[in-house]
Amino acid sequence: MLEITRIRNDFESVVKALKKRGVSGIEKKLNDLIDSDNLRKSQKTEIDKVFKESNDLSKRIGIAYKSGETDEIESLKNISQELKEKSKEIAESLKKTENEINEILYEIPNTPDSRVPEGKSDEDNEVIFSSEVSEVDRELKPHWDLIKEFGIIDFEIGSAITGAGFPVYTGDGAILQRALVNYFLDFAREQGYTEVQPPILINEHSALNTGQLPDKEGQMYKLENESLYLIPTAEVPVTNIYNKKIIEKNLLPIKNSAYTPCFRKEAGSWGSHVRGLNRLHQFDKVEIVQIHNKNNSENALNSMCDHVQKLIESLELPFRKILLCAGDLGFTSSITYDFEVHAPGQDRWLECSSVSNFLTYQSNRMNLKIKDGNSKELAHTLNGSALALPRILASILENNQEGNSISIPKVLHKYTGFKSISK
Repeated sequence: MLEITRIRNDFESVVKALKKRGVSGIEKKLNDLIDSDNLRKSQKTEIDKVFKESNDLSKRIGIAYKSGETDEIESLKNISQELKEKSKEIAESLKKTENEINEILYEIPNTPDSRVPEGKSDEDNEVIFSSEVSEVDRELKPHWDLIKEFGIIDFEIGSAITGAGFPVYTGDGAILQRALVNYFLDFAREQGYTEVQPPILINEHSALNTGQLPDKEGQMYKLENESLYLIPTAEVPVTNIYNKKIIEKNLLPIKNSAYTPCFRKEAGSWGSHVRGLNRLHQFDKVEIVQIHNKNNSENALNSMCDHVQKLIESLELPFRKILLCAGDLGFTSSITYDFEVHAPGQDRWLECSSVSNFLTYQSNRMNLKIKDGNSKELAHTLNGSALALPRILASILENNQEGNSISIPKVLHKYTGFKSISK
């Protein structure tokens, strides 16, 4: 969440940045926030005053006991009881004010970076780079036809077991899936990432820390009668490893990678663009997360984008890099680059990665700080998909179809044990 001190000190620029996102009524909301914070400060001052009076009174009672002044002791005790009740009332009011402040802050998204273009939807995103897409003189099939022909993924069985959007990978399809996961993890390790295996269930506090709550509650699967959610991405549990941590500057950068299944309701999704592997409720993904101080987070963002690009290039897939506009930017992100691979059987670009810098937005929620000597500052958090498997797999299948076989990218041969999939 945004820092109140920043809102106070840089009010006009914060308002301008949030209007760029299309946030309505933001001036009133921020002014209400400042008013509530002023009230919080006065309540804090008042309760500190009462505590001081109580401490002074305790000393007077001690002196009265020593001198045997019974009447004064009784009077002082009555005053002490009144102060305790007053302190309790102020503390309750203070807690209420702090909750109101947090509720307002939770409703305010991150401010977009100055580089983020204006715009309301994905149609306004800026293409930074695009591979040339070669024209072919033969008809190419979409991956949902290929997986049936080659018997590598079964959507019907998955639907019978669970429901739509929960595929079953079989034979060479399952092996290829596992090969991609292992390759992505190995690549991350070579780039200095420490692999972790986090839980795939998170509590409300963890989801709140990284911004899935309250913004994306409707997109997550929640366990019945439990305040637990299936993770939409490994970003959530991995980033929460550092909840309320104070990290020494000399330990930076922190770089973690994790493979997990991911679960998303994807409510409202329909049409041809969600066919096959294009949109799933359960999918596999390797995530990379970095934690930095403010001076190095921009370099980290660039290195993470390079990481994703090298992965896609190694798979020999046409791709493009996109800078998201303000209207398409995630709630918690300051800047996001999407990577899309080309699927020639559909003649479409498919998003396979998002790389984001959240600046202090997440760290402020979870009180994650960097210590440099005697000074402390909020950390900068970043994450990226490296990579999400379904659309990568779709692109591999559609780009490498050769009639009676599908060739496997060379970099995966040592992981699959085969160079192609045949009928």
